[in-house]
Amino acid sequence: QVQLVESGGGLVQPGGSLRLSCVVSVRTFSNYGMGWFRQRPGKEREFVAAISRSGGGTYYDDSVKGRFTISRDNAKNTVHLQMDSMKAEDTGVYYCAADSRGLQALLEPIDATTSTRERSWGQGTQVTVSS
Repeated sequence: QVQLVESGGGLVQPGGSLRLSCVVSVRTFSNYGMGWFRQRPGKEREFVAAISRSGGGTYYDDSVKGRFTISRDNAKNTVHLQMDSMKAEDTGVYYCAADSRGLQALLEPIDATTSTRERSWGQGTQVTVSS
């Protein structure tokens, strides 16, 4: 069973930065593509960023491209999301996901927000951007 624990959320002013972390409890972390998703108030969960098993490939939603950076440390079973130049519309609950099918699967439409055999979700961390 894959377990994910996010941290690093909080309150930040517009234009500020936050760094989210997700620690994954699994035997072979490098077998999993990793992604960050968010659920903004009143909206469905949506894709933010994803990274390949090796870390050599990344993909971002257009709304965060150039402001957010996803990275991973396979030696520490950790994935990060560095969020810069934050905006009020970045407010929401951010979720980490691990998918055994790799990065491409994380780019597909979300078909479940509960953990399945292929994809596991963390509990989420609240991010609020406000002055």
